[in-house]
Amino acid sequence: MEGKVCSGNNVLQARKAVEQLRVEANMDRVKISVAAAQLVQYCQEHVRADPLITGMTTSANPFKDKKTCTLL
Repeated sequence: MEGKVCSGNNVLQARKAVEQLRVEANMDRVKISVAAAQLVQYCQEHVRADPLITGMTTSANPFKDKKTCTLL
């Protein structure tokens, strides 16, 4: 009896895998050179708003410690 349950489970898993592969095969793909060019263009357009490049003011930094440490 267990053999039938396992084989039925395997068939179900195989059907799901085939369906997933069909979905992935039908996806529109973008060439890597096009995607890279789009990424470079996006980065250049948004460089002024990037805190990693331009830095962040201390008042706008959400990670700044709220209290100062004082040694006695």
